[in-house]
Amino acid sequence: MAMSLCDDTLKCNFPKCRVNLYGFAWVTACSHAFCDRHGSGEFSRSPAACPACSSPLPGKLDIVRTELAPSEEYRAMVLSGLRPEVILDISTRALTFWSYQIHQEQMYQEYSLSRADAQVKQMEKILKQQKQNMELELTAMRGEISSMKKVMEEYRRQYSEVSERLMERNRQYQKLQGLYDSLRLRHMVVDVGERDAPLQQAHHHREYNRVVRPATPERSPAFLPVVPEADGCFFSCLEPDTAKTFFQLRSPIISHRERPYLKKH
Repeated sequence: MAMSLCDDTLKCNFPKCRVNLYGFAWVTACSHAFCDRHGSGEFSRSPAACPACSSPLPGKLDIVRTELAPSEEYRAMVLSGLRPEVILDISTRALTFWSYQIHQEQMYQEYSLSRADAQVKQMEKILKQQKQNMELELTAMRGEISSMKKVMEEYRRQYSEVSERLMERNRQYQKLQGLYDSLRLRHMVVDVGERDAPLQQAHHHREYNRVVRPATPERSPAFLPVVPEADGCFFSCLEPDTAKTFFQLRSPIISHRERPYLKKH
């Protein structure tokens, strides 16, 4: 932004300073102005040179430290007694200095603006390139996402098929397990029946003998008449087992008192 003629604030022409000038300032014959800090440091050297344009300043009045806001007494007396053409010449030189400072500030602002524009264009170019790269990456990522979706759908289909096969195998396994359990139970029943069959047969045989053909001590076996072929036998029994039982009865026991006394010779 260019300075107007009504602006009463100058800026230090020292590179990288650019502060507003207040109080005292150092002005040169080459129409440059510097702050008190940089002017005191730069113009204390010999030979003196302008820090802005490197122009030599050998004259005694080529560098002047001036007060930017002089008092009323100074203003009243500084040009007093001078001829009008001298006053106009001094005023013209002072206005020329001010115009030069304004022009320099305008040029600096334009230069800064051009640099900013160049930086903006460079940043726009970089941003455009990054945008294109991001669009390419985004397109590639969308392709990858699409391919991953296809792969995921294929995995889901395979998972569904494997799940169905697993369920079918589980059903077959449950069916075989049921058949195995029934066969094992049947085999266990058959084994128990085979082990218990002889015992049951023996038990039934004993029951049959006890119920159908009982043999009691009170009942005498039936005898048949004596036949000639008996070979000296006096009777015969129809039932051998009964006869055996009959003859296996307890014989009477002869007591010691009832035994005949035998005399020893």
